Amino acid sequence: MPAHVVVGTRASALAVTQTGHVADALARLGDLTIETVHIRTDGDRLTGSLATLGGTGLFVAALRDALLEGRCDVAVHSLKDLPTGDADGLVIGAVPVREDPADALCARDGLKLSDLPPGARVGTGSPRRKAQLLAARPDLDVVDIRGNVDTRLGRIAADLDAVVLARAGLARLGRLDAVTEAFGTDVMAPAPGQGALAIEVREGVSGPLADALRALDHRPTRLAVVAERALLERLEAGCAAPIGAWAVLNGENLRLDAVVARPDGSATLRRGASVRVDSEDDARHLGSALADELLEHGAADLAGLR
Repeated sequence: MPAHVVVGTRASALAVTQTGHVADALARLGDLTIETVHIRTDGDRLTGSLATLGGTGLFVAALRDALLEGRCDVAVHSLKDLPTGDADGLVIGAVPVREDPADALCARDGLKLSDLPPGARVGTGSPRRKAQLLAARPDLDVVDIRGNVDTRLGRIAADLDAVVLARAGLARLGRLDAVTEAFGTDVMAPAPGQGALAIEVREGVSGPLADALRALDHRPTRLAVVAERALLERLEAGCAAPIGAWAVLNGENLRLDAVVARPDGSATLRRGASVRVDSEDDARHLGSALADELLEHGAADLAGLR
């Protein structure tokens, strides 16, 4: 008889879509029947700027409580939303193949960033995106916005000229038609973990669910996000900090690049490093070492990390 697994998710369209992909994969990879439950988080309930509300963890705590209380067996998170610290009693059981982590401009009339008129109003709730937008175009009026993908897209040509969103979310929702420019990392470095999902479970999971999680886990993605998150943790920064990082595994060589920006975009600091990786510890060390190099070159003062 198949094992019954309850998967917890936020109720937003993007979260439900992401969780549906994971649930289908788990059912395919293991002898499992899947039930999905919706969990309301502080990020769904509270209003106001994500940066001022604390950002990291807003969309996570209620799902973690549901896991620990046994109301679900699996929680699906956007990995960039996860705090970098460990959660007692929980582990990341799998990190599936990552979507393209790029940020994307969605603008009226098919405009690209360089085409936007002087003073154009561009919406984002991310200090990282704001800083990098202003680094590229200091003349822009960057407007703090919240809401689901459709809400944000709906403001284009209503009261905004453009919005910036994660390309991965748009891809999962089938809305890549809204993208007018996918940014290269030279213009906008993604958030650590962007484009990746984290499948969180209680410690000690075994049986068909453990087998399915092992099959779903993607080593190149896991090593990349371990390095990115180690950098973020060493910098003692969360989503309110203007920091971008992205890692790529090529064979056994892991390359990590990072950008730290002044919040107003007037200065940026870029550094990168690579190392041969045999384990997650190697990836973690790479992230910490690159963070130390950034700190030595003034990252804390630049981004207001202390």
